[in-house]
Amino acid sequence: MAKAQIHSTFEKGQGVLRLLPIFVPRLFGKAGRRLRLHPDDYYALGMKRGSIKERWFSSVIPANNGPLAAKDEGMSYVSIDVRDPKKKFLLRDAVEELGARLIGRDLWSKYGTWPMYSKFFDYEGPLFHHLQLNDAAARRVGRIGKPEAYYFPPQLNNHLGTFPHTYFGFAPETSRQEVRQRLLQYETADNRITELSRAYRIELGTGWYTPPGVVHAPGSVLTYEPQWNSDVNSVYENVAAGELYPYEFLVENCPPGKKRDIDYVMSLMDWEKNIDPLYKQRFFRPPVTIRCDAEVVEKWIVYANDYVSAKELTLGPGRSATIKDPVAYGCIIVQGHGKFGVYDAEAASMLRFGQASADEYFVSEDAAKQGVHIVNESLCEPMVILKHFGPNHPAVPSCASHSKTNSRTIKRKKS
Repeated sequence: MAKAQIHSTFEKGQGVLRLLPIFVPRLFGKAGRRLRLHPDDYYALGMKRGSIKERWFSSVIPANNGPLAAKDEGMSYVSIDVRDPKKKFLLRDAVEELGARLIGRDLWSKYGTWPMYSKFFDYEGPLFHHLQLNDAAARRVGRIGKPEAYYFPPQLNNHLGTFPHTYFGFAPETSRQEVRQRLLQYETADNRITELSRAYRIELGTGWYTPPGVVHAPGSVLTYEPQWNSDVNSVYENVAAGELYPYEFLVENCPPGKKRDIDYVMSLMDWEKNIDPLYKQRFFRPPVTIRCDAEVVEKWIVYANDYVSAKELTLGPGRSATIKDPVAYGCIIVQGHGKFGVYDAEAASMLRFGQASADEYFVSEDAAKQGVHIVNESLCEPMVILKHFGPNHPAVPSCASHSKTNSRTIKRKKS
C-alpha cells in the first residue's frame, strides 16, 4: 500500500480511521453465534479451521492460530472505501507510517507500536482452565506476557450459553501439591482441575481484570476483552465441556527442555494471586460512572491495571455530543446508528464474512484531544460504543478494591 494512500485516508477521516471487521476461527470449543455474523459463515475459512468464535479490534498482531492460519489472521485493516472491502491497508502499516501522529508520542516512544488490542470472544460452553504467561515466562519462548480484562456487554448477550460462570484461580485452602497431582494426570485421566477452583456467576454489565499467571476458565458469555499484544497461554485442564485437549496445550509455550517438567509448568502460576481469599474484591470490576446527563452516560468498564482500560459511552436517542479523550483509542459500536466524526456509523445487525461494516474505528491522539462529534440518529434506541485504550490514559481509575469501587471513592492516576 502506497504511503500516500495511508496519509490521504487519515486526512480524509480527520484523524479517524474506519476499520474492517476481522473474524478469527478456533479449532476448540463451540461457537456461541452472538458475533452478528451470518449463520452460513461460521465456517467461512473451512472445516479444518474450526468455527469462527472471535472478532478482533484494533489489532496490529496476528493470531497464534497454527500453520493453517494466514499470516495476517487477526490483524486489523483500515477501510479506504466502505463500498469496496478490497480497498484497504493494515492498521499496523498505518501505525508504522504515521507513528506519533496516530498513537501519540508517549506510546510511540515507549513501544514503537500500538501495544494492545481488543476482541469479542464467543463460546457456547465454558473454556478450559488456563493461564496467560507473564513477561519473564513469555520471554523464554520469544514472546511477551498477556494481561487481559473482561466486560460482558448486554447488547450482545441475548443468551448466556450453557455455563455463565467463570472460574478464577483455586480455593484458598488448595495446596500446590494438589494442583501438581492434577497436572500429572494430564495424559492418563480427566484431571477435573476445576474441582480445586472457585466460580463466579457472570453479571452482564460488569467485568474482571485477569493478571498473568492466574488460572481461569471463562464462562459461556460473549465477552469484550481488551488485552496486551500477545496470544500466549498454558492450558491446565485436559477435558472441558466434554472436549479433550492434548498435552501440547499445556506446554506449547514452554522451552523445549521444560516440556516434561511439571514443576516448570507450575512455576508459570502466580500462586499467591491464585489462592487470594479476596480475589473478587481485588479483581472484580463493576462499572464506574464518570458522566451522566441528558445527552451522555459514560462509564469506565476496564480499569485499575497498568496495561489496558476501556469505557462504555451511551448517547440517548436523537442526542449528539463532542467527546474528548487525551489519548488514542479504538472503538466498536454495539447499538444504534448515526455519525462518528465524518463517518456514517451503525452497529452491525448481520455481517457476511469479508463484508465491510460501519461499526469499528480507530481515533488518533490529536483527534481524540480535539473531540469526536458523535450523533445518535435513532428516534428510539441509544447509541452505545465500547472504547479501548492502551496504558497511557491519565484519568483511568487506579483503585483495585471492589469495596472502594462500589462506593465510587476512585483514586486516579496522576497525569
